[in-house]
Amino acid sequence: MGKGGMSHESSADDAQEENMAAWLVAVDTLKIQPFKLPPLGPHDVKVRMKAVGICGSDVHYLKTMQCAHFVVKEPMVIGHECAGIIEEVGSEVRNVVVGDRVAIEPGISCWRCDHCKSGRYNLCPDMKFFATPPIVHPADLCFKLPDNVSLEEGAMCEPLSVGVHACRRANAGPETNVLIMGAGPIGLVALLAARAFGAPQIAIVDVDEKRLAVAKSIGADFCVKITTDVQDVDENVTRILEAMDGEIDITFDCVGFTNTMSTALKATRAGGKVCLVGMGHNDMTVPLTPAAAREVDVIGVFRYKNTWPLCIEFLRSGKIDVKPLITHRFGFSQQDIEEAFETSAKGGSAIKVMFNL
Repeated sequence: MGKGGMSHESSADDAQEENMAAWLVAVDTLKIQPFKLPPLGPHDVKVRMKAVGICGSDVHYLKTMQCAHFVVKEPMVIGHECAGIIEEVGSEVRNVVVGDRVAIEPGISCWRCDHCKSGRYNLCPDMKFFATPPIVHPADLCFKLPDNVSLEEGAMCEPLSVGVHACRRANAGPETNVLIMGAGPIGLVALLAARAFGAPQIAIVDVDEKRLAVAKSIGADFCVKITTDVQDVDENVTRILEAMDGEIDITFDCVGFTNTMSTALKATRAGGKVCLVGMGHNDMTVPLTPAAAREVDVIGVFRYKNTWPLCIEFLRSGKIDVKPLITHRFGFSQQDIEEAFETSAKGGSAIKVMFNL
């Protein structure tokens, strides 16, 4: 089951508690329908959802019933960027109590496979994602929010975690100049994360001047408008390098298209790193051999691992401010979910669309 929800399974327990959730049932079709909560285990908590953001992957699922190699084959609950309030705790839970406000890491890995045992649980082939009001979830994936961090900011820990994980994978720091391909939501949180990790110079590129203006307002040093034509890659690289004051040590491709990855490989200095974060194209034809001859390392980035505590600390300390990225807010009705997803899908001025429940 892919990122974004859990498959609907029937239960023999007719007394099982139900709540209403947003189900993806077909292309461009969302329905608010009942969802049966699993029983509360000794290490679980029940969380009343208060803030849920729309991820780009949610929109991909809505429009195509798939995202990258994850394919939706049956109705699923959609949404996974979430925060809420603890309503009930299992008998063995010690890290949170009823009434705590928490940010939720949505992925539940198996903890049995080799990936989980080695600490790379984000690669678990049996990962399950949850987001529905309320949810029953493992307590150790719920992180208490400080008083000065809102529930909306708590929900933003999920996309921010992608940027934090990418920075860790690439060893971003005070001696690494960074280029970011794409000024969408993930590109913008990658910008915030790279700055928090100490990157001295950060350039970001996009085809949309409004998105670049947002990037500039939250701290980008250089903003470059490029084209989408793969024939213009060399020209785009020249533009980027002319704008940057120094070589590019790390490039985060937060789009994942043939032209953005080609641009990233050519723009990054010899011995540098290119991190593929976005999943726009499954198949690409890119100049790998010239990049290999310059020992440019290509690094895959998938989701995140062990990022919530650092994200919350960045928010608590003010080192990262995600509030400017939350541009639209909706309630939780059939009309609201349809309008919210349409707003997110159109892009334009919408960066992060949030449900307040």
